[in-house]
Amino acid sequence: MPLVSTSSPSGAQATPRIIEVAPERLSAWLAGFAERHGGEPPRGVPHSVTAPDGVVARFDYFDHDPFGVILVRRGGYAVGRVRNGRLLLHKVGTRYVQGKTAAGGWSQQRYARRRENQADELVTAVADHAARILVDLAHVAEETGEMPVGGIPVTPGLVVGGDRQLVGNVLSDKRLTSLRDLPRRSLYDIGDPNRAVLETAVKRATAVRISLGETP
Repeated sequence: MPLVSTSSPSGAQATPRIIEVAPERLSAWLAGFAERHGGEPPRGVPHSVTAPDGVVARFDYFDHDPFGVILVRRGGYAVGRVRNGRLLLHKVGTRYVQGKTAAGGWSQQRYARRRENQADELVTAVADHAARILVDLAHVAEETGEMPVGGIPVTPGLVVGGDRQLVGNVLSDKRLTSLRDLPRRSLYDIGDPNRAVLETAVKRATAVRISLGETP
């Protein structure tokens, strides 16, 4: 995977480049990083690596299990419960929410009210499914008492994506209070939720996020 420069022509520091690597490919990626930028591949589970040429890689892990998924856009939604990388329960659906209009006057106001009502119905539907599929998610780790090899207790997490405001509205439902404080990974760049998008979100949720930049 070629490295894209993270500094602008003027010398100002640019936004780091973010890539996602599947956990099983991380060792190979680290070996390639060392080959491209010098030094030796780090051992163990790295959180930050600085190469001799000044390139810095920072690692963000989402190693929570089980985890819930809530994806929602105005075209549809997907809610899932994942254990050991597999979807145990899920619900995918569509809800029509009208787009914005340039019309004015009373017509625009009626249109806006209709659009708002449709969005409220979408949020309620997603919250209903989340309450059914994910309601006890925050308590699973306490019940199982699982402990991975690294000695850190396994804890549940939450993956959200789609429209940021709609996701926030869903999580404001009082039935989902226990989900709000779970460790979270955001995927707001996904498309309209469907089964394929949900499965992609599950894979991306467990990927290692690597931020590539340069030393100041």
